[in-house]
Amino acid sequence: MANILIVEDELPMLQGLKDNLEYEGYLVDTATTGSEGLKKLLSNQYHLAILDVMLPEMSGFDICKS
Repeated sequence: MANILIVEDELPMLQGLKDNLEYEGYLVDTATTGSEGLKKLLSNQYHLAILDVMLPEMSGFDICKS
């Protein structure tokens, strides 16, 4: 099954995405800051990353550039 990382600082949005993706059978990992998301991306293998553009510490665009 596909591993997905969600990086989102708004907890209701994060939980909603996580719940729906897990319901569909995906393995979901989460982060609430840009730096936490980047750390997880660099230390794990994901098939997909869903990134919020406006995050604390670094944006979703900055994560992609890294």
